[in-house]
Amino acid sequence: MTTHLTAAHASKFASLALAHLTREYPNKLTHSLEGPQDVQGPRALHPVFYGSYDWHSCVHGYWLVLHLLERFPDLPEGPQIVAVVEEHFTPEKMAGEMAYLTLAHNRGFERPYGWAWLLALAAQVDALVESMKLPQAARWQAALAPLTDWFVERFEEFLPKATYPLRVGTHFNTAFALTLAYDFAKATSRPALVTLIEDTATRWHANDAGCQAWEPGGDEFLSPALSVALLMSRVLGAQDFEPWFTRFLPNLAVQEPVTLFTPATVTDRSDGKIAHLDGLNLSRAWCQRSLARALPAGDARVAVLNDAAHSHLASALDHVAGDYMGEHWLATFATLALEA
Repeated sequence: MTTHLTAAHASKFASLALAHLTREYPNKLTHSLEGPQDVQGPRALHPVFYGSYDWHSCVHGYWLVLHLLERFPDLPEGPQIVAVVEEHFTPEKMAGEMAYLTLAHNRGFERPYGWAWLLALAAQVDALVESMKLPQAARWQAALAPLTDWFVERFEEFLPKATYPLRVGTHFNTAFALTLAYDFAKATSRPALVTLIEDTATRWHANDAGCQAWEPGGDEFLSPALSVALLMSRVLGAQDFEPWFTRFLPNLAVQEPVTLFTPATVTDRSDGKIAHLDGLNLSRAWCQRSLARALPAGDARVAVLNDAAHSHLASALDHVAGDYMGEHWLATFATLALEA
């Protein structure tokens, strides 16, 4: 099994994403109604992010195709990617997205998972502008800027009043969201957001120790334990992270808690919730490989983590395609795992 992202992977994943980015149905709206005027279909509510079964999957589907195109400029799907983004990343269509977001009753829409993926998408577009590989990227960046600023403001408003983290394995997980938002803030030179995330992560997790890793739950696609560890590997310097990680998972070198080393079993990939577990295996592999890189060379835990990542990848990589319940989103997490 190839454990790094190849051009063949990129082409397959891009094709999968292009098949669902503009597929309006089936669609699972996360939608609050303030009155009868709010009873509308996905494309009317979300002129840009109406596809991919749900809003957040559409957002990170765009992240995926642009990320793959940056990594592989000669991607056969490149012209189609550019055409789809050109059609949708316009000021007029982004204004429609903003009109939805700025309704008073939508202030918490997609918190925090969709918030974080929108910022990851913005960072990817910025990277394309910086690389000067695509002249269109500057237009996309300008069109996306109001949403980018909006979600930065939402994080800045929310984090100071969030007394507790959300230690779940689904979209409400705060550690995963802060990891993406932190990477965005560092990449786009937003020092205030960097500091806020560092302070919040420290407030929430500096004293975490002896993690039991009672996972997985039956619908998780993120590891509550490893998501926290990954966040802290970002916000703590190498000197501080190693002792924190030792306190957090003190028996990792002997593969305990055993749950973190056992890929989740997926019994029905047509069931959207059960299919989440393929995503758990992929996101665990991403975390495990990233954490191995964050440890000192020669640390016994490096090999343990990399071996676990290999088994998790092997259990899920062949199932990125096959049923729409996984197909509309799993390639994103496969890319994270393969690149780590």
